[in-house]
Amino acid sequence: MVWNDEFLSWNSSMFDEIREISLPLSAIWAPDIIINEFVDIERSPDLPYVYVNSSGTIENSKPIRVVSACSLETYAFPFDVQNCSLTFNSFLHTVKDVDLAFLRSPEDIKHDKKAYLNDSEWELLSVSSAYSILQSSTGEFAQIQFNVVIRRHPLVYVVKLLIPSIFLMLVDLGSFYLPLNCRARIVFKTSVLVGYTVFRVNMSNQVPRSAGSTPLIGFFFTVCMAFLVLSLAKSIVLVRFLHSERHGGQEQPFSCLRGDTNADGPRVEPMAQGAAVTESSLYGEHLAQSGTLKEVWAQLRSISNYLQTQEQTDQQEVEWLELLCRFDQLLFRSYLFMLGLYTITLCSLWALWGGV
Repeated sequence: MVWNDEFLSWNSSMFDEIREISLPLSAIWAPDIIINEFVDIERSPDLPYVYVNSSGTIENSKPIRVVSACSLETYAFPFDVQNCSLTFNSFLHTVKDVDLAFLRSPEDIKHDKKAYLNDSEWELLSVSSAYSILQSSTGEFAQIQFNVVIRRHPLVYVVKLLIPSIFLMLVDLGSFYLPLNCRARIVFKTSVLVGYTVFRVNMSNQVPRSAGSTPLIGFFFTVCMAFLVLSLAKSIVLVRFLHSERHGGQEQPFSCLRGDTNADGPRVEPMAQGAAVTESSLYGEHLAQSGTLKEVWAQLRSISNYLQTQEQTDQQEVEWLELLCRFDQLLFRSYLFMLGLYTITLCSLWALWGGV
C-alpha cells in the first residue's frame, strides 16, 4: 500500500539531502484497509517499519498471507475454472476521507503473472480488477475488487479417477454377456458392486466438497451404480424364480417303479403263489391282473399329468426368461448410452477447458 501524509513531508535540501527514512508503522497513521473475504488470522511476517520519503509518500511493502472464502463451482470437475475475488476497502473511513486507486493500470495487472508461484494443481489465467463505490447506511465506501481466475490441471485426476471409472463401467458392461440364469453372474456383479463402493469412497476423498453444485462425474457414477443394482436385483429374482419352479414340491410319478410297500393295490407274493395252488387260483389271478391294469393306468395318468405340469412350468419359465431378457437388453442399452454420454461429456469438458 502507498499513501500520502502531508504531515510527514520535509524539504530534503534542509536536511542534508535525506529523501527517505524508515519509521515504525505503529508511530504513524495508516489506512484501515481490510480484505472482506478474509477467514483466518493473519499469518504474515513481522515487518514493523515503513518507508517515508520527503514528499510525504508512505510505502508499506509488508506481504500478507490471505486465507479467503471462495465459492467453488465443481460441476465440471476436474476441468473446472474458478473465479475467486479479493475485495479491499476501508472499514471506518468513507470515500471522502480515504479513497482507493490502482498503482498500475488494470490491463497491466490482468496479465501480470511474474509474482505467481505456479503449483502442480492450479494455473493462473488472469487477475481482473475494478473500482466501485459501496453504498451503506453509514455512508459511501471506496473499494477495489480483484477477480483471480484460475483453472485446475486435470491430468492427475484423469489418470486417477476418470480412466479407472471408465474401465470399471466397461467391466460391468461385459457382465451382461453372461447367461441370465447363471448364478456366476450374481457373484460377478456383486464383486463389481464392491469395486464400485471402494472406488466411490476413494473418489469422495479427492473430489472437492461444495454445497453449490455436484460434480458431473459423481452424477454419472451414481447412475451407472444404480444400473448395476437393478441388473443384480433382476438376476437374483430370476434365479429365485427358477429355483422355486424347479423345486416346488411336485409329485414324482415313478414311485411305482421303486417297489413301494404302501401301494393300495393287491400284490402277488412269489412264494405264496408257488405254495398255494387251488381251484380258485385262476379267479384270484384274474382279479389281481385287473387290479394291476388299473394301477398301471393310474400311474400312466399320473405321468401324463406330471408331463403336462412340467410343460406348463417350462412354458412359464420361457415367458419369464423372455421378459427378463428384454429388460436386460433395455438395461444394457441404457448402460451403453450412459457410458457413451459420459465419455463424450468428459471429452467436451476437456476441450472447453483447453479453450479457456
